[in-house]
Amino acid sequence: MALLLRDLTLAIPVDESLLPLETARYLGVKVESLEDFRIVRRSIDARKKSRIRKVFSVEFTCANEAALLQKHTSGRLEKVPVAAEVVLSQVNIAHHVLVIGMGPTGLFAAKRLAESGVRVTLIDRGRPVEQRVKDVESFWTSGQFDAVSNVQFGEGGAGTFSDGKLTTRLNHPQRLAVLETLVACGAPAEILIEARPHIGTDRLRKVVINFRKHLVELGVEVRFESCLTNLDVHHGRISGGVLNGGELLNCDSMLLAPGHSARDTYLMLDRNRVQLDAKGFAVGVRVEHPVELINQIQYGKFSSQLPAADYALRYNDEETGRGVYSFCMCPGGEVVNAASEPDGLVVNGMSRMARSGEYSNSALVVTVGPQDWDGTALGGMYFQQQWERQAFTAAGATFMAPAQNMMAFTGHGQGAVNSSCRPGVVETELREVLPDFVYHGLRSAMPHLDRKMKGFLTSEAVLIGVETRTSAPLRIARNESGESASHPGLFPAGEGAGYAGGIMSAAFDGLRAADQIVQSVLN
Repeated sequence: MALLLRDLTLAIPVDESLLPLETARYLGVKVESLEDFRIVRRSIDARKKSRIRKVFSVEFTCANEAALLQKHTSGRLEKVPVAAEVVLSQVNIAHHVLVIGMGPTGLFAAKRLAESGVRVTLIDRGRPVEQRVKDVESFWTSGQFDAVSNVQFGEGGAGTFSDGKLTTRLNHPQRLAVLETLVACGAPAEILIEARPHIGTDRLRKVVINFRKHLVELGVEVRFESCLTNLDVHHGRISGGVLNGGELLNCDSMLLAPGHSARDTYLMLDRNRVQLDAKGFAVGVRVEHPVELINQIQYGKFSSQLPAADYALRYNDEETGRGVYSFCMCPGGEVVNAASEPDGLVVNGMSRMARSGEYSNSALVVTVGPQDWDGTALGGMYFQQQWERQAFTAAGATFMAPAQNMMAFTGHGQGAVNSSCRPGVVETELREVLPDFVYHGLRSAMPHLDRKMKGFLTSEAVLIGVETRTSAPLRIARNESGESASHPGLFPAGEGAGYAGGIMSAAFDGLRAADQIVQSVLN
């Protein structure tokens, strides 16, 4: 048996070698009696800026564990729960699954399927990470757009050019297994214990390459620049996919994980009468502050032992009923031009592992829903596209992003328009590129957000537009067995299908979909 002790705190600066001593002191035992000691969770408590502390959970073995559990009944000490062993069902008959999309959903699904004895072909419309990074860097430098290989399309999915956040609200039984897979592929071991783990775009790229190599070792066939352009259906069931408008690739099941920007895929599904449902999302801007300012607001006095500070803000407008909130915060990162169409502009945030950039940024968005368009399933996609095209045009149709100083946006003054966004920004009245209700919602929220985080409203901050792809604009309907509600043999999964948000939840949904395919074969 092993024990878990929660909420051990150490003041900044931290000397983690003191943790066994602090544990022994709390338990009333000799430090020498603690064996197999290890940290299992680490977080920061910055609620009191004058007394910022790191908080730990630790595991260990010790003599007389039963007596210690009887003595310490506050709930901080407990037995280490035994992790449920994942037993993979094995498929012993020939079954070919075509997995569409190499984001987290597709990657983890392909791994699970291959480990279960299923033949897997994994495809993506984009290029391998090695080439994709060069293509994106060229776009950010020159503004020359590549429709095949960009921030949205290619190996690793849109998350490859992000902060690489691994936080999730889901207490998923396979959370640790997913993290351990990422570590085995080159992610830092710290993600196993950090309360708010992230990989960073620079490290994530290496992880994706190693993940692909592992899939190939498992027997997965990996194909790039292969875009699903049509479905092949026999006797009411999916029997294959048409690639690049010509090649028919037969399969027994199809796992569709397209990402939330595959608009041509959504249109193709609609033409094939796959059931699609309207879904809400959010629209707004990226807000960018100097990293030192956010550190000062959140921490007060900054320490080198503290990471670049993050934040999460939310405001509910009682008059309109809409939520305004920060999303996908990137400490010490940069704003990136994430366009995936030649006549539209969308921005996102990205950080490297060190989070050592001069600025911190976050999406600041307002909720939208079917009531804001015609209520149809594809209406949300067209709504996004409308404002992305407007932003593109307003900034000169050169992939420069429209931007405005926060004080000018709120009508409280003026200020410089400095941004990390490449290939650059053009000072623009953001009112021209946002729906009226989004524009007014953001302006109304700013004073409230500043009261929650004093200093947030400042002439040092810049707003960059537009942030439209917070999540999928529709949902590919599926039944309890994970299959499309209209097309048997089609298994929609992940963020682009409308069922996940972020790397971890997308990975979980990929594992779920893979397991459901296996069960459909065995049944």
